[in-house]
Amino acid sequence: MDFITHYFSEAAINGYFETFKSFGIIIAFLLPFIEAFLPILPIALFAVVNVNTYGLIWGFIITWLGAFCGAYIVFLLVRRYGQHKFLRHLNRHPHTMKFIRRVNDKGVLPLFILLCFPFTPSSLVNVVAGLSTVSIRRYLIAVLLGKAIMLFMLSFIGSDIYSFVREPKKSIIVAIVLLLLWFTGKLLENYLIKSEAKR
Repeated sequence: MDFITHYFSEAAINGYFETFKSFGIIIAFLLPFIEAFLPILPIALFAVVNVNTYGLIWGFIITWLGAFCGAYIVFLLVRRYGQHKFLRHLNRHPHTMKFIRRVNDKGVLPLFILLCFPFTPSSLVNVVAGLSTVSIRRYLIAVLLGKAIMLFMLSFIGSDIYSFVREPKKSIIVAIVLLLLWFTGKLLENYLIKSEAKR
């Protein structure tokens, strides 16, 4: 209990955010930007840290710009070099091929919906979009809006991180909500794959 009180008190958490702020806005932008290339990085954590460091509006904007720029650059790189031998195995993977056909038939809407959900493998969405026939302009709009919805949701939930320390029940509720969002995103992803497999 003393460990939790010492390292996770409101004062301690505030100190962590002040330390992060000293690294500057560039780092706050670069972390979600790099996540587009390394999806193992926790975009949800970056969103929470940024809004608690720079405030809800600016923290959200910084995270959103970083995530959007990274995602769109990945899309453009795949669109440009999609037939390169490094990416050719992705293009030929059965699940990827089914997803690409679905996007080619339905347009950018399935991609936009997936981008709205936290924990959707957005790197996969970017790659599929790059390999599909979706127009560059349409995907630009999808990424702008999809990332905005998803990141504002995470930013709003995590904007008052201190309340999780004061009210443990809130932590449980938020964990359940995030779990439901993750589960819903997975169901939607599986539905798109299965519906294409039936065709």
